[in-house]
Amino acid sequence: MTDNEQWLSGAGEWSFSPAPIVELRGITKRFGAVVACDDVDLSLFPGQIHGILGENGAGKSTLMKILIGLVLPDSGSITIEGTSCTIHDPRDAADHGIGMVHQHFSLVEPLTVWENVALGDGGKLNPDEIRNRIGELGEEYGLIIDPDARVEDLTAGLRQRVEIIKCLRRDPTVLIFDEPTSVLTPDESQQLFKSLRTMVASEGKSVVLVSHKLDEVLTTTDDVTIMRQGRVVDQMDTSETNAPALARSMVGREVSLRAGRAALGHIELDIKAETASETETVTEPVLTITNAKASGSSGQRLLDDLTLEVRAGEIVGVAGVEGNGQRPLADLLSSLLPLDSGTVAVNGEPVSSSSPGAMSRAGIGVIPEDRHDSGVVLEMTVAENLVLVDPQRVAQHGIIDHKALTRFAEEMIRDFGIQCSGPNAPLWSLSGGNQQRVVLARELADHPKVLVAAQPTRGLDVGAIEYMTDRIREAAAAGVAVLLISSELEEILDVADRIVVMSGHRIVGETPRLGVDLEYLGLLMGGAAV
Repeated sequence: MTDNEQWLSGAGEWSFSPAPIVELRGITKRFGAVVACDDVDLSLFPGQIHGILGENGAGKSTLMKILIGLVLPDSGSITIEGTSCTIHDPRDAADHGIGMVHQHFSLVEPLTVWENVALGDGGKLNPDEIRNRIGELGEEYGLIIDPDARVEDLTAGLRQRVEIIKCLRRDPTVLIFDEPTSVLTPDESQQLFKSLRTMVASEGKSVVLVSHKLDEVLTTTDDVTIMRQGRVVDQMDTSETNAPALARSMVGREVSLRAGRAALGHIELDIKAETASETETVTEPVLTITNAKASGSSGQRLLDDLTLEVRAGEIVGVAGVEGNGQRPLADLLSSLLPLDSGTVAVNGEPVSSSSPGAMSRAGIGVIPEDRHDSGVVLEMTVAENLVLVDPQRVAQHGIIDHKALTRFAEEMIRDFGIQCSGPNAPLWSLSGGNQQRVVLARELADHPKVLVAAQPTRGLDVGAIEYMTDRIREAAAAGVAVLLISSELEEILDVADRIVVMSGHRIVGETPRLGVDLEYLGLLMGGAAV
């Protein structure tokens, strides 16, 4: 029995003393001139879920990396169960009972689920025992998954399940969840939080929830710490606050109601015709996809007779349950997926799906679903990432002109408000929101005819969501044909002019946002024939 546990004789349940499991005091971490964490205090108590909010770049991830041993602080102290300690690496953190589910996956794709879950185990492996434990955890937490499935064949939501099960299997005392529901369905998210609440109440564990979704924090946590520019600006009981107050504290100003709704996850329709693109004016499509069929390496169907049109100045939202062809659609328009049959055309001109870079040359810019997977190179500089698609724009006779590269990067950094130490900053040193701004700047710099935005606000805070959606609207207002692919239905309802629904790897229906029928939309997303 630890100092935090006490058995209530006759009551048959645990109670937990007010002593914290983990205390961080005066944590400071600098990366060059950037102060990522500035004299941060944090206490985590048994039996509680603690929320951490803040804009991208506020210091949340750095603080959690310090707690998990991925980053060493420059100053400050960590106390676990009343004993001062230094956490040197994730294995050291695990020995102290601390585990973390990262937002970006750390899985080995060619391996199976159970093999990934077993990575890091010592001694002789017992595959059947590991498979059984995966099944038990899946049942307990609503995270059912086939232990023999290969990770490379799984959707983003199923990969997130693997990450969570991998952490839970080690039975940590402190669990850190970094944006755990960014790729889970609402039902999966609800089940996960219900299970976590039961777990902390019955076992005295402490859970840290790092999230940009204000509704998750409000409905799930007991207390919340808000960070801004590396410092703690507020700490409060969750029951004593509300969404507008949290949003103001996060960004230091009022945020738009529309961005606030997107961050909250609320579906609230505004049926006023707000943009010219919602009028009855019909123009020729800029992007046309006709009867597109594509298969994966093992023959599985990725796109099945998909037909789609997007016009200039129009934002078409692609809704649907993840795993129904949304990512292959974005891959097709990124020149990453060749068609078995069907066509893609821009302004009526056919574009080859099997020629690398053909889509980009035809005027299609893409914000990919997973920027780390196919959008940026973390080890390269901000400047290098800004010209990754078209290095010739800063080249002379095929050789990069570094002065031109620096001038171009400085212009993009200024115009898109990219927070970094300069053009030569490695991209890994930027927050997730600023990395996304680099991708957005690069894709808009070439003045595309079509902009494909795949999950553009995934993992972003309310302020970054507001910025990203505003820039997407500005692009459409300037005449760009925008295809918005999002698993966040409220985001599509907020931003899109017209909504198409994907199910079974094809478009199964569409509706204008103006006067949308949510029941009809839900039936389409569920695969019902309507």
